[in-house]
Amino acid sequence: MAALNVSVVSADQEVWSGEAAMVVARTVEGEIGILPGHEPMLAILAGGEVRVTLDGGEKLTANAEDGFLSVQQNSVQIVASRAALV
Repeated sequence: MAALNVSVVSADQEVWSGEAAMVVARTVEGEIGILPGHEPMLAILAGGEVRVTLDGGEKLTANAEDGFLSVQQNSVQIVASRAALV
């Protein structure tokens, strides 16, 4: 199964990037889970956690505020004015 190529970026730095099995983020329309093969989309982030599950099951959590999430061809970009791993 293909992996997701994920990048979490804040205004001044790349917070994290790598391959993942799943991404869960909070958007203004509610929480969304993204798996490989997800349809292309663009969503506005609501302040809160972005949870990334790596292929081995390890989980990373970042707080992200004021930004957007983009999905295209198994690539997930999370761009926020402020983001940091917790």
